[in-house]
Amino acid sequence: MNTILWIITILAAAAYATGGTTMLVMSRERYRSIGKTQHWVDDFGAGHLKAIGAIKLIGALGLVLPVAVGIAPVLTPVAACGLALFMAGAATTRFRRSEWPYMAGDVVYLGVFAFLAWGWFTLPVT
Repeated sequence: MNTILWIITILAAAAYATGGTTMLVMSRERYRSIGKTQHWVDDFGAGHLKAIGAIKLIGALGLVLPVAVGIAPVLTPVAACGLALFMAGAATTRFRRSEWPYMAGDVVYLGVFAFLAWGWFTLPVT
């Protein structure tokens, strides 16, 4: 089970680190133009988007670093809980905008982070 947790953790962290970095380095207009699923950025200002990008990047680091270096490994499931809450907010934004197909992806990520939180909280780190 630890191997599965590590694989999912690394994949989720890579996805969020990439997304967070992209949001930090791209302008709001450029980020909106990268795909048809990014219209939610219309609801937020440029500063909000930078904060969202920073949260994603910090969350990605929080998923991997504590358990990888063995310093305060309890922070890994805490980061997973935080990202699950983050995705609940993302799903709420999609719900408010009636973007149902895209909201499904947010709910899947929420489930992944809930699984990671459960796994890292309950299984011993080896």
